[in-house]
Amino acid sequence: MTKTRDIIVWSKQGCSYCDDIKAYLEEQRIPYKTVDVTNNDTFRDILDLKYGIRYVPVVEIGSRESGVYRAVTEIGLEHVKDALAVGLPSHA
Repeated sequence: MTKTRDIIVWSKQGCSYCDDIKAYLEEQRIPYKTVDVTNNDTFRDILDLKYGIRYVPVVEIGSRESGVYRAVTEIGLEHVKDALAVGLPSHA
């Protein structure tokens, strides 16, 4: 059974790093969803609870089927490319 990969990009308006990641995903035809934290401190609170950070971009890669996601919190497209190359996280 093949798991589908779900990608969520937490971003904000005017963030060049966020724009670079979304442009790369679109160029590679990799579907993703966006959570825009612009003017929404509640979303930043969620990032703080999940990962101990309040900045973006954060890219979550995982599967709704398994409920397991890995977050890329480092700034820079190379970190996202590396995480995409590894594949889906497995069950703990």
